[in-house]
Amino acid sequence: MVDTLNRLSGSRRSFLKSTVVAASASAFGVPTLLRARNLNEKLNLAIIGTGGRGGANLRSVESENIVALCDVNENNLNLATSRHPSARHTTDFRKLYDHAGEFDAVVISTCEHTHAFATLPALQLGKHVYCEKPLTHSIWEARKIREAAAAANVATQQGTQIHAGDNYRRVVELIRGGAIGSVSEAHVWVNRAWGRQSAEDATANHDIVSVRERPEEKHAIPSGLNWDLWLGPAPKRPFNNVYVPGPKWYRWWDFGNGTMSDLGSHWIDLPFWALDLDHPQTIHAKGPAAHAEIAPASMEVTYEYGARGDRAPVELTWYQGSHKPQIWRDGGIPKWKSGILFVGDRGMLLSDYGKHALLPEDEFVDFKRPEPTIAKSLGHHAEWIHACKTGAATTCNFEYAGWLTEANHLGNVAYRVGKKLTWDHRQLRATNAPEADALIHREYRKGWKLT
Repeated sequence: MVDTLNRLSGSRRSFLKSTVVAASASAFGVPTLLRARNLNEKLNLAIIGTGGRGGANLRSVESENIVALCDVNENNLNLATSRHPSARHTTDFRKLYDHAGEFDAVVISTCEHTHAFATLPALQLGKHVYCEKPLTHSIWEARKIREAAAAANVATQQGTQIHAGDNYRRVVELIRGGAIGSVSEAHVWVNRAWGRQSAEDATANHDIVSVRERPEEKHAIPSGLNWDLWLGPAPKRPFNNVYVPGPKWYRWWDFGNGTMSDLGSHWIDLPFWALDLDHPQTIHAKGPAAHAEIAPASMEVTYEYGARGDRAPVELTWYQGSHKPQIWRDGGIPKWKSGILFVGDRGMLLSDYGKHALLPEDEFVDFKRPEPTIAKSLGHHAEWIHACKTGAATTCNFEYAGWLTEANHLGNVAYRVGKKLTWDHRQLRATNAPEADALIHREYRKGWKLT
C-alpha cells in the first residue's frame, strides 16, 4: 500500500461527481409493515435487560409506554421498576412472553449468548424488535434470526448506534460516489483488546483484567443475581466474579466473542455499508494460538469478497489490539488509534467514528464533495420507533445486521479453527473445514432450544 500511496501522490486525476444512491428501504431489504400506528400513539414496550447497556436503551425509549421489564439481576430490575412502577416485571424473559398481548415491541439488551433466545420468540409473535449488537452469539443463530425477521415483516434494528451518525453517512456517499475510484482494499483496526493476553498485550496493558484460564474457584453469587438464568443456554459452571458484570463476559467464548464481535459490529459496519458487502468467499485469521475458553486480545482477519454488481472484488482486513495495517506501521497514513482505511485506484479515505480524511490530502485540496443524499437519522432508537409506527425503513435492520454478524463471527471461527476457510453461505458451512461446524452452531444446555 505504500507503493499505492506514492503512485497516487504523484498523479493528477479527475473524480466522479455523480451523486450517491441514498440508503433506501430496498437497499437493505426492509419489508413493508402490514400495519401502521398513528405517530402520536405510543408503543407498548417490553424491555429485556435493564442494567448497563440495557439501562441506557431503556432511557432512550422512555417516550413510549414501558409495560414490561425483565432482568436476571433483581437489583437492575428493581431500579427499572422504580422508574416504571406499573410495568409487569420478571427475571425470566421466557415468562414475559406468556403476556405477549400486552406489548407491541421488545428492546433486548441481554448478554450476547442469550440475544437469539430473547429475540426469536418476539419475531415469531409478530413483535417489532430492537436488539443490541452483536445480533447473536453464533453464525447459525444470525441466519435463523435474519430469516425469522423476514418472515415476521416487522420493524427491526440492531443496536449499532454509531450508524446513525453523520460521519458514516458522508463516508458512504464518498465511497459510493467514486471519490477514490474503485475500492480494492479496506482495513479496519481498533485499539481495544479484551481477551487472553499475549506478552505484547500485557505490556501494552490493553485488557481490563488479565485472565488466562477458566477459574476453578467458586465465588458467592452476588445478591439479586439469578446465575442459572444468566447462564441460559451456555454450559453450566460455578459462579466466579471474572464473568460479571459486563464487559468481563465478552472475552469468554461461551458468552461472547471478544473484541471481534463487540467492536466489529461498529467498525466493520462502515465498509459493510459503503461497499455493499454480505457474505465473504474466504476468511483467514492470524494471531496467537487459539485458546479453548477465551477470545484473543490481539488478532487479525482477512476477508475476500467477490464482485457485487458493478463493484470489483475487495479484500477487507480487521486488526485488533497490537495488530495494525502495515501502512499504519510504516507511517504512510496518520496513526489514529482506531480507524477505517479504504484504498481505491484514485486515492484513499481514512475514517473513524466522528471524522474522515481523503488522502493524499494535497491531491484533494480542490475536491468538491457531493451534496448529501443520505438523510440525517432521526436517532438510532427514534428511527426504530418511527419504523414501528409507520413502516419506514431502518438502516440496521436484521437483514443487514444478520449478514454483518455472520461475517464478524466467521472471523473468530477462522481464528479458532486455524486455517483459511472457504465459505459456502447457502449451506452455512466451511467446505474445507468440517471441524468448524461445532463453532457455527453449538450445542445448548439442556432445557434451551431455538425452534
